[in-house]
Amino acid sequence: MAAERVSIVGIGDDGIEGMTGQARRLVEAADVLLGPETCRGLLPEELALRLSVAANLDDLVEKVDQAKGRPTVVLASGDPLFYGMARFVCSKLGKDRFDVIPHVSSMQLAFARVKESWEDAYLANLTGQSIERVVDRIRQADTVGLFTSDHWTPPLVAKTLLEEGLESFHAYVCENLGSPDERVTQGSLAEIARDSFGPLNVMILVRQSRVTDQPGEIGQRLFGNPDESFLQSRPKRGLLTPAEVRAMALAELGLRETSIIWDVGAGSGSVSLEAARIARSGRVYAIEMDPDDHRLIEANAERFSVTNLTAVLGRAPDAWQGLPAPDAVFVGGSGRDVASLVEQAWERLKGGGRLVSAVNSIENLAAVHALLRARSGDAAYWLVTIARGIEQMDRIRFESLNPTFLIAATKRR
Repeated sequence: MAAERVSIVGIGDDGIEGMTGQARRLVEAADVLLGPETCRGLLPEELALRLSVAANLDDLVEKVDQAKGRPTVVLASGDPLFYGMARFVCSKLGKDRFDVIPHVSSMQLAFARVKESWEDAYLANLTGQSIERVVDRIRQADTVGLFTSDHWTPPLVAKTLLEEGLESFHAYVCENLGSPDERVTQGSLAEIARDSFGPLNVMILVRQSRVTDQPGEIGQRLFGNPDESFLQSRPKRGLLTPAEVRAMALAELGLRETSIIWDVGAGSGSVSLEAARIARSGRVYAIEMDPDDHRLIEANAERFSVTNLTAVLGRAPDAWQGLPAPDAVFVGGSGRDVASLVEQAWERLKGGGRLVSAVNSIENLAAVHALLRARSGDAAYWLVTIARGIEQMDRIRFESLNPTFLIAATKRR
């Protein structure tokens, strides 16, 4: 006998009443109705009595396989393919045997309730996850969706984030979504940490603009430390030179212990700080025209215990007029004047010195390329594309960073 197709049907806290007509007809007509015990209370009495509860996923697969030839429905919470059981069951018995009729997932409902987009959100299930890894990912996110757990309740999550210096999030806790006793609570992390919630909830975090988080632990590497190790200005988050690009740029600068280094357009100072750790007996001049970023450079230098760094507030090239000639220059930024700054910094660079520039537009690449090709016999160019692996639920996905053009050249003696 040919195997009857199996329907995996999503169900929400609003029960069978919240299902589409198609999903409801499949459930009512099923000879075999399978699902977790939590689904029993969502069904009318007649269907609840017919529900066969699977002890675990392997037991569910066995029950589905034993039901060959009979109309079978497997109930699952929300969207069965959104970190649900459908992927596991389909991988064991083959996709061709199944139809999936999703319900709205609790995560989707939660974002709808708080009226926030979740297309770029970091999502995590705290059951079985390393909280340290989750916290590191939250540092880099603007929007976060968390399936909490019996241990990692919303108050404990909020308390942990505060202890880690992550103060810039507004929090929402969405309980019993889709049911008559649905509740959405919002507030600061400090307020959420003092509250209490039921076990069925989703926690949403939305970063507030113009609030600076405390950084993560100070990196132990000489260079290439994680981006979250540095204090950053959140309205301009993402302008910090990424760790991978930073490591490559510092390698290309050819620094020595006694090097004099200029970092032009230093931002929050990540390149300057790591250059200073390499050139321990030298001096780094971090040139930055933004007063807020200038203060961040000084704060980061104090945090990293770097004493051979001078933060210079001012607009280049005027800001470097009184500085000693450099052995190495790093020019970053996306402004139209990058090529002009490279040209003028090149004039001050010592013979045999290295200049490295990181730009993110074709126009700036072309302009800097034309300058250095005419002035150096060894100019080199790279397109640096980085995708960082992120554990999300039980999967790994790769998140691409903006590509960077890296240009390096040596000045003839």
